[in-house]
Amino acid sequence: MTSRQQDPAGLIGVGYQGRTVEELITQLHALGVSRLVDVRLTPLSRKRGLSKTALGQALQDAGIVYEHRRELGNPKDNRPGFAGTGAARNQARTRYAELLAQPQARQALEDVAAAGRQERVAVLCFEADEDQCHRQVLIQEVQRRLGAGTDARGGQ
Repeated sequence: MTSRQQDPAGLIGVGYQGRTVEELITQLHALGVSRLVDVRLTPLSRKRGLSKTALGQALQDAGIVYEHRRELGNPKDNRPGFAGTGAARNQARTRYAELLAQPQARQALEDVAAAGRQERVAVLCFEADEDQCHRQVLIQEVQRRLGAGTDARGGQ
C-alpha cells in the first residue's frame, strides 16, 4: 500500500482477500476512512473476524462506522463472470449494472453517494483485485453521482 494524501471525503474500494481484520483496519485508518459499506450479498467469511457481526464490532472499536448494504450485493451466479475476461466479464458487469437500477439498489447508491460527499467511505467486498469484483461497477456508478470535485476513485 502506498501512502498518499487523501481528501476528507470520497469513496474508495477495498477487498479483504488475503488480509486479517487487523490489517484491514490498519489500511482503513491509513486511508482516513470513517465509514465502511459492506456490499457482500451475504456478509459471511471463513476468515476470523470478517463476518458481519465480528467485523462490525471490530470497526466500531476502531472508530469506523459499519454498514451492510445487501441490496448492493452481487448474486452468487453472477460472480464467476467477474473473474473471467472479455465477454464473460462484460456480461457480468452488465447484469450487475441492471441490478443497480432496481429501486432498493438506487436508494442504496444515493445513500452511499451522500455519505461520500460528507466523509471518507470504503466499499468492501472480498476480492483484492477490484477488476474482478462488482464493487468496481458500483464505485463507477457512485462516482457518476458524486460528480467532479470529490474523490471517488477505487482503491485496494
